[in-house]
Amino acid sequence: MSPNVENVFNTLRERGFVQQSTDEQALSQLLSKKGVSYYVGFDPTADSLHVGSLVPIMAMAHLQRAGHRPIAIIGGGTTMVGDPSGKTEMRQMMSQEEIEANGVHILGQLKRYLNFSNGQGLFLNNADWLVPLTYIEFLRDIGRHFRVNEMIKVEAYRQRLEREEGLSFIEFNYQLLQAYDFLLLYRKQGCLVQMGGSDQWGNILAGVDLIRRMEAKTAYGLTFPLLTTARGEKMGKTAKGAIWLSANRTSPYEFYQYWINTDDRDVERFLAYFTFLPMDQVRHFGQMKDAALREAKEILAYEVTSLAHGKEEADRARSASHAAFGGEDADLSSIPTTTIASSRLVQGIPIIDLLYQVGLTRSKAASRRLIQQGGAYVNGEQIKEIEMIVSEKSFEGEALLLRSGKKQYHRVRLG
Repeated sequence: MSPNVENVFNTLRERGFVQQSTDEQALSQLLSKKGVSYYVGFDPTADSLHVGSLVPIMAMAHLQRAGHRPIAIIGGGTTMVGDPSGKTEMRQMMSQEEIEANGVHILGQLKRYLNFSNGQGLFLNNADWLVPLTYIEFLRDIGRHFRVNEMIKVEAYRQRLEREEGLSFIEFNYQLLQAYDFLLLYRKQGCLVQMGGSDQWGNILAGVDLIRRMEAKTAYGLTFPLLTTARGEKMGKTAKGAIWLSANRTSPYEFYQYWINTDDRDVERFLAYFTFLPMDQVRHFGQMKDAALREAKEILAYEVTSLAHGKEEADRARSASHAAFGGEDADLSSIPTTTIASSRLVQGIPIIDLLYQVGLTRSKAASRRLIQQGGAYVNGEQIKEIEMIVSEKSFEGEALLLRSGKKQYHRVRLG
């Protein structure tokens, strides 16, 4: 069920999206009307967004479902400068060609959540207006509205200034460029709201203030919380690295398993953020215990995977997950798989080497510890001998299923 126009701000707040906002009452009233344009910026530093980006994406989707117009900005210009917010060192410079190629991939991911057809949403690259700027004109018209003593109070700048690496002059300009984005979008697109992570609060306020100074008009800002898991870990980070929205970087099965492995304490919160399920259902699932909570995690994993990769891939990932946990007649093809030539098995492969080779452990020493702690399995049987050798006899048919702990699986096939 889509949120009503009248309560979309309440929907965002109830689901946990609102960290800070400028004039909350006025913003709520503004969003009670249809057709408000709002924007979020995405840095195209890779050819995929990761699950941390789902917070702004889902907030944008809720607003569009309520009748408002999303503007997604790819920071082709600002990425060439580098945002110092939350960074301990200067970002590596990227070429315009790299940025544009990444933007194409990111647009494809955003289209799974947002409708950009027939003017219902816009996808823009700020390089289109930032790159042609002339330096003197920009300083005269825009720079004069900024005070250095105020800028260095922003936490992102202050933290960098306290470090030995310092803050480069090019990064110091980032706030001006982001504020200019908001001003230009206000002028060209009637954009009234900018949204972003809580680390963007200073940059968003700069844009709101610039519009007030130059246009004598009111614009609004809203920030989302920077999510961590109940374990205190950064959202979307695992031992193997980031969880990406791209199937080429994180397979739909691995993506599904990430959500299945959600800490019990995070289930209700993540259902609120990352699905469109009504909040009464979210609260109901959040109160489940034991086996029922496992079902709630399956609902979370299926819903999020369906949005990111489509229903067909979500079905395959769920089937593979059931198979890995002992289900019958299920599709194992989505489980990460490594093919090994039969010739390599003539003399056999030490299990310590194999666990490391397929990526279930980070080193052979870690493989040894995993076995000693009783956490390594072959075809459902616990490995008790560190010196175990895997040969063709270890395979069931043409495949062998390895497991690390309770939830990490990898299939090995004969080539």
